[in-house]
Amino acid sequence: MAKYGPKAQKKVAKVMHEWKEGKLHSGRSGKKVKSQKQAVAIAISEARKAGAKVPKQKKAT
Repeated sequence: MAKYGPKAQKKVAKVMHEWKEGKLHSGRSGKKVKSQKQAVAIAISEARKAGAKVPKQKKAT
């Protein structure tokens, strides 16, 4: 069974393309995203908001 749905995979691909071009910016601050991990986190967060099939966020202990 797939961990992420097709809608989420498309969102991640789109965001990673933006990141590679240097056009991806973070939330309120608007700073350029330099980390690949942060880019993936942004993509998954956006996919989750759009209602895509994404695993639940891990809770901090």
